Amino acid sequence: MINMSYENKILQMKKLLKKNNTQQVIEKEPFLKPDVPNYAGMWQDAGLEMIENDFGVVFLLEKHYPLEYKHGGIYLGELYDAFEKWQQTRNSHPISLTDANNLIFYDTETTGLKGVGTHIFLNGLLEESEDGFTLKQYVLADPSNEVAFLFESKFWQGKKTVITYNGKSFDWPQLQTRWTLNKKDLPPLKEHNHLDLFHGSKRIWKNDMARMKLTQVEEEKLGFTRLDDVPGYLAPIIYLDAVKSGQPDALLKVLQHNEWDLLSLLTLYVQATNLLCEGIAEESATTYTNIGKWYADLREIDRSEELLQQVTHQYSSDESANAYFHLGFQQKKQQNYIEARKSFQQALPYLQGRQQITALIELAKIFEHRDKNYEFALDMTNQALKLVTESSLWSKESKISRLADMQKRKNRLERKK
Repeated sequence: MINMSYENKILQMKKLLKKNNTQQVIEKEPFLKPDVPNYAGMWQDAGLEMIENDFGVVFLLEKHYPLEYKHGGIYLGELYDAFEKWQQTRNSHPISLTDANNLIFYDTETTGLKGVGTHIFLNGLLEESEDGFTLKQYVLADPSNEVAFLFESKFWQGKKTVITYNGKSFDWPQLQTRWTLNKKDLPPLKEHNHLDLFHGSKRIWKNDMARMKLTQVEEEKLGFTRLDDVPGYLAPIIYLDAVKSGQPDALLKVLQHNEWDLLSLLTLYVQATNLLCEGIAEESATTYTNIGKWYADLREIDRSEELLQQVTHQYSSDESANAYFHLGFQQKKQQNYIEARKSFQQALPYLQGRQQITALIELAKIFEHRDKNYEFALDMTNQALKLVTESSLWSKESKISRLADMQKRKNRLERKK
């Protein structure tokens, strides 16, 4: 009886606790809407529109561009030609898009490079609109209005495709950080498709461009040169000064910088599509070889081989050496050993470093196992052995291992000879 009474009391206590917990309401602290900055009038006089929402105010500069607007050497309307090219191609590719539905070109300006204390002060969005494109640049009124600023970006609505330049490493993580710090007041940030053209540009123009800054790509590949541009590193200082002084003149220069970034994103997408979908035109052999390699990595072998073959036919032997080199591997995988041998032999006189050694070893394998030409295989092996011995490309352990493998091949060939 005593035990039963004790157990009943425990059960009653649990029920009481459960009842109290369900009745307890956790009240969310009310959002305290910040004051409108005292310089709002000056910013509005300069052309910025003040938008008020439930969380405060944000400033907006909005511009419309017709399809005939030309940025550098490319019309904005050519974006639709790019979609059509992707619709018509038989190849799949990570940057392929077939329409502008929910497509946003996105770029930010921030008060620093990283850390919790770094704010985004400019959200730049370029979107499709009637008869063209609309640029919307949302400017943070001041840090107390950050929730209003983030809310107005609409990244909590729908699923979009966001195109950036180095945005996967910088812009989007910054946005996620600021959103997380304000998550108690904001709707959840949606997961969006993300296409980063910085990585695509590196794949296309590796070894063809010394630097991959967007301004460099603009000048060398998009036909656009900035005049009187504000350097990116000055943007944080200019914004903080605009908030402190209330004077927006220099801040408008930062918005111009951001505007050019966004227009260049659109035209860069067009240019990348043209290179990926069309035949060889005016770019270098290195660029088209890079594209051929990219398609090979995507297992689009027919398209890759088509491009690499075009490079070997349309460029000089020294310019097309890299194409021959990669073509050799594709032909070898397809067991077309005669053509693979020819490709490696065409490339060899113009290769250097690792590629030269690799080509020699590949030729040694083909001569030994396919052609049964042990004398030529031994010659290739000896050349590779000499280069590795003299090379400083590998660590000591890796070099010893490579030399040991080559010595085994040499010994085997000498016995066969």
